[in-house]
Amino acid sequence: MRYKLTFVVGLALGYVLGTRAGRERYEQLKKSARQVAQNPAVRNTAETAAQQGRVYAGKAYHAVSDKVGDHVPQSVSQRVRHLRDRHPNGEVEDDWGTSNT
Repeated sequence: MRYKLTFVVGLALGYVLGTRAGRERYEQLKKSARQVAQNPAVRNTAETAAQQGRVYAGKAYHAVSDKVGDHVPQSVSQRVRHLRDRHPNGEVEDDWGTSNT
């Protein structure tokens, strides 16, 4: 209950401070966020992190599948196989419409 109350107080405080800052400050923050997101260094770092995440996920998949083996229910293994077959060669387009290569 204490955490819910703290959350609600924080939400109310954020709302009050946000409304006092006004639309102009909101537009400034939005413009700054867009500039950061379009920065080539930030984009390259995010893409590198995504590639490393896929590599580690692949390693984890193989480690888990070696240990679990045939103990996974048939319905789960079919679903995973279906998802893997949807994107051959690991080429996936993310939700933002950018390639992860």
